[in-house]
Amino acid sequence: MNYNIRGQRFQVTDALREYTEKKLSRLEKFFEEPIASEITVTLSVTKGKHTVEVTIPLTGVMLRAEEKSEDMYASIDLVVDKLERQIRKHKTKVNRKFRQGSGVRALFKEEGSAVGVLEQEEEDLELVRTKRFALKPMDVEEAILQMNMVGHNFFVFSNVDSKEVSVVYKRSDGKYGLIEQG
Repeated sequence: MNYNIRGQRFQVTDALREYTEKKLSRLEKFFEEPIASEITVTLSVTKGKHTVEVTIPLTGVMLRAEEKSEDMYASIDLVVDKLERQIRKHKTKVNRKFRQGSGVRALFKEEGSAVGVLEQEEEDLELVRTKRFALKPMDVEEAILQMNMVGHNFFVFSNVDSKEVSVVYKRSDGKYGLIEQG
């Protein structure tokens, strides 16, 4: 695995770099072949919170996880656990498609004993509610106000400027983001 580990507003020590590489190398067991792409790891400290962001670009899928805690080493452990769960869930989907005849199975290793656990984890993806509503044309600022009024962390609306469906969302840093159709 090829790592790009960098610190944001602080220096990454050799011990921290080695610990990160050691923990992320645990993910190799899930793949048939070594990951050829570069794994990007960003470590940062903001207001006493130690944040670890990991991005692993793969063929047909982008794995990304972020975790925050009071300790950098704990954040690394948490982010690796989150990535393992993502890989297991994605692997279940890929293996199910393969069994149905359409799959790209060569990405993940087949583990017979894990199949039951993986299928059980996928049950977490059950859709429990569907809402329908008319999208009122509005600008981004009005959408943010509406989102805050209803107390949600995202809001879907018809963007009056682009005439497309857009989403505003509240970021973990307290600022806002906008998702538009490409």
